[in-house]
Amino acid sequence: MSTFIRELKKTGSFLYDKIQPIPYIKKEVYSVDSVFIEVGMERQDERYNWKTLGSYHDIFPGEKGNPRIQIIEGDPGYGKSTLALQMVYDWCKEVPNSPFSRPDILICLNLRQLGGMESIVQAIKQFALPLDSELEPQDVEQLIRKKGKNNIWVIFDAYDEYPDQHNKDNFVMQILEGKILGHVNILLTTRSSCIPPGLGALTGRIRLTGFDDAAQERYIRKVVTGDNEAVKKILEQLNINPTLGVLCQAPLFSVMYAHLAHKGGMLHKLSSVTEFFGHMISCFLSHKQNKLSGAGDSPENLQTHADTHAALDKLAFEALTSEMQQLVWDRTFFGRKLGEEFYKLYVDAGILVEEEETYIPAPGKLPQRKRVVRFYHKLFGEWYAAYHLIECVKSRSYILPENINLYDLKFFLMFACGLDQPGGSQVIKLLGEREDGAKSVVLCAPQLKEWSHDIQTTVRGIVSSRVDIDRADSRLLQRSTIQLLELASQHKIPISQVWLDGSFSSVDPDSLPLVLHSGLCLPSLSTLQELVIATEYGREVTVDECTGLLNYAIHSQLLKELTIYLCLLPWMDSFPTSLDNVKVLWDTGINGHEYTLQSGRWQNDESGEILTRGAYDDLVTEFREVFRDLLWQKQRRAKIE
Repeated sequence: MSTFIRELKKTGSFLYDKIQPIPYIKKEVYSVDSVFIEVGMERQDERYNWKTLGSYHDIFPGEKGNPRIQIIEGDPGYGKSTLALQMVYDWCKEVPNSPFSRPDILICLNLRQLGGMESIVQAIKQFALPLDSELEPQDVEQLIRKKGKNNIWVIFDAYDEYPDQHNKDNFVMQILEGKILGHVNILLTTRSSCIPPGLGALTGRIRLTGFDDAAQERYIRKVVTGDNEAVKKILEQLNINPTLGVLCQAPLFSVMYAHLAHKGGMLHKLSSVTEFFGHMISCFLSHKQNKLSGAGDSPENLQTHADTHAALDKLAFEALTSEMQQLVWDRTFFGRKLGEEFYKLYVDAGILVEEEETYIPAPGKLPQRKRVVRFYHKLFGEWYAAYHLIECVKSRSYILPENINLYDLKFFLMFACGLDQPGGSQVIKLLGEREDGAKSVVLCAPQLKEWSHDIQTTVRGIVSSRVDIDRADSRLLQRSTIQLLELASQHKIPISQVWLDGSFSSVDPDSLPLVLHSGLCLPSLSTLQELVIATEYGREVTVDECTGLLNYAIHSQLLKELTIYLCLLPWMDSFPTSLDNVKVLWDTGINGHEYTLQSGRWQNDESGEILTRGAYDDLVTEFREVFRDLLWQKQRRAKIE
């Protein structure tokens, strides 16, 4: 047992001690604890609502009623793997006050590396223990199969990159379904769009929501600079560019932005995801080109390699769009495909990462090492794959592969639309033809500088039915949805219905934008025909908020219907008379009402009775009793007490 723990900690230290925030700056290597900043987290409760977690310590399986198996999900770049490494660090270093220091055994396996593996014992032996391990496979199996003796945790990192995820009989799924190792606690990280199927109701779900303003500032002060003026300048650029602000909710983008902005980049002028990522890639390459040029290399030759990357584009595209999504290549094969000079430039620039990997050449043979290569982050693979997609769609007969998960590869599609106007227009046309393409159109359309007739037709089809802005959506998706609605309105395209599903936060009675819980604002839309606001269950809307909602409806020129769901509206002696063209509906979740101009009062949907003040007071009592156990009502009572 002691040998197993010692060897796991030795391998773990290699994982958490080589963090490079900016991959082309090779000398800036940190331990994960030196750069780790807690991201926002939420846990899904038994009602499928998401509730805020105070710390990653609260994830601890088996404590406070937490399930044995927990999924940690988040969009690309939201810090899932960094969080996993922080947990490994806490265990290896036996960090005081961290629950992650308590397990007897903690094993971290990157699922990207486990394609073709037949058992967890083989995976542990190959990737979690040193090459010269004193333990045999049977020793490992005996240690992890002891029930009740050892408190064992396994972290499966990056399920979305697991090559065998489509094989339902793989050992990972057998563990998740409880068929084997039912006594082991499991933490699995994955993109939100790639949740393992068929898991039971007892599986917990944690969602990473990214950096807020305070977390961004903490990171800058902890890792980039402690100079107050420099910190202020970096943060100011975020505040003046809403696109940057949304992007930098993702820790990966926030970290890159902070370091690049500190070095003097004019990042506040970038207006889209594609422009930001393209600027970041050019910084990686230009930094390396400057160093090589100073050493006497030909700048023209280096620039050619930076600009001509068709072979890399094709390899990335084929990997991402295949069923296996194999994003690790043999170093010799990859170098031969790209050319050694090109390959070396991209490795030195930090876009590609070369590393050693253990493998067993045949059953019974001793483990050996081989050199493999991967992208620094999967998003970099999506960037280069997007170039090849543009080439593909130039053939009008090209069809997007049916097997690809569009939302999982949303950045791949967004990059393609931002890189090339004609090609991007064709990508959106293809997305619009797919049943599952609506959300991707929402994300991709704002990447285009201009909307052609075909794009307007596709967007018209999207906004002719219900458009959701859900509280559970990422800020990037919410921001893209709002941009799409604004652009549709500017192009005089009728917007049939917008549904704010738990996302509405507040509204000022004297200003039009509706403020969302994410901090984003939905402006008045001149072509909006119907607005539905579903608040949190049990919420009580204030007079000022109700006035603001009615004013918003008045200023939405074509609005025909406003519906407010699941809340208690205040008693108001009068409504604005200019609401005569808008049908206003209110449903408490108990019963429904319609506002009538003739009486200036609410009328019950079923009985037709006018809601008197006395009946309203009875409704308030009933509403508060029905929803007494929900958050809004608990907070209301706490204020009174």
